[in-house]
Amino acid sequence: MWMLLIALVLTLLRFLEVGPLAAVSWWWLLVPYGITVAWWSFSDATGLTKRRAAERDEARRQSRIERQKQVLSPRKRR
Repeated sequence: MWMLLIALVLTLLRFLEVGPLAAVSWWWLLVPYGITVAWWSFSDATGLTKRRAAERDEARRQSRIERQKQVLSPRKRR
């Protein structure tokens, strides 16, 4: 995701002709987009995306279980 943000910022700076990016060819700005596509393809092909989503879901599930245990546990009386 960070590479996509870098690509968008570079494109914006080139479009506005800011600093040294004013002289850079538009073709060079396609490199970060290509790297982004390659990374997303790799992470989807290896299952990294699904694995991270599953870990996030499991962490939420465990958090929910712990909250319910605390709510249902007998409280100390004064």
